[in-house]
Amino acid sequence: MGNQIEIVAEEDYERLDVFLAEELDLSRTKVKKMIVLHEIKNLSSEEKNLKASSSVQAGEKFSVSLRESENVTYLKADPVDFEVIYEDPYILVINKPAGLVIHPSPGNWRNTLVNGLVYRYPEMKELSAWLRPGIVHRLDSGTSGLLVVARTEKATLELQRMFHDREIDKNYIALAHGKPKRSEATISGPIDRDPQQFLKMAIVAGGKPSLTGYKILWTKNNISLVEFKLYTGRTHQIRVHFSALGCPLVGDNQYGAPQEEANALGRVMLHSWRLSFKHPETGEPMSFRQNIPECFINFIKTLQD
Repeated sequence: MGNQIEIVAEEDYERLDVFLAEELDLSRTKVKKMIVLHEIKNLSSEEKNLKASSSVQAGEKFSVSLRESENVTYLKADPVDFEVIYEDPYILVINKPAGLVIHPSPGNWRNTLVNGLVYRYPEMKELSAWLRPGIVHRLDSGTSGLLVVARTEKATLELQRMFHDREIDKNYIALAHGKPKRSEATISGPIDRDPQQFLKMAIVAGGKPSLTGYKILWTKNNISLVEFKLYTGRTHQIRVHFSALGCPLVGDNQYGAPQEEANALGRVMLHSWRLSFKHPETGEPMSFRQNIPECFINFIKTLQD
């Protein structure tokens, strides 16, 4: 006896097998076999003969048949500490602490934000996104701050559409090493997996279009306080773009900050501080602000005049 799940694409993918391999945490070889056996269906299209090379558009929904023999971990409810700063029957707005992973994945199946969400709101487990119910955008583990979560299928689809159509404003605050030549600009380097290191992202020819606006607020002792505006939502986008300018974020040893600094801080100094959007159910303008955490203030105090 198998299990039927549904998965919605959060962004465009060039290949169906790549999308499903990431979502299901299975090998592309296994996914290709599932496609050949018609265990994958596109619920957003009448096309019946899917191919591994088929493109995927943001918002498309797929049905996946999983056999009991598959090595798949199912969602568990865990008591997880996070602050809810707004809630109604359709959405939640959360202040995510640094160090909290958003959703389960290999090697980290428990104690994520999603595990905590279904612990506090058991009905969310019925949403069709499997291991990511309600998740319409993400923050890296080391990033803190504002995150909107959907509580219904309708809100999920509408928020996904708004993110895809760039109708949601996301602003971040970060501390970075050095100062770029221009105090205010937009970075447009395309981002994809680093061909040399799979766990990293990089600016790569042919990568996904990526736009990051930034403004230097002040610089002291070769450390800059920077405000960012995201126009796209690629993995590690701010970190990759600013590292490419020679200004890695404080605490981000993965993209160029000193290892000793990262060990001492235990996080990347990046914070999602403003989030604005129209309510997915009522259309009412919503705007939230979350001040920088105490660890930012303490680090700033260590900078000498």
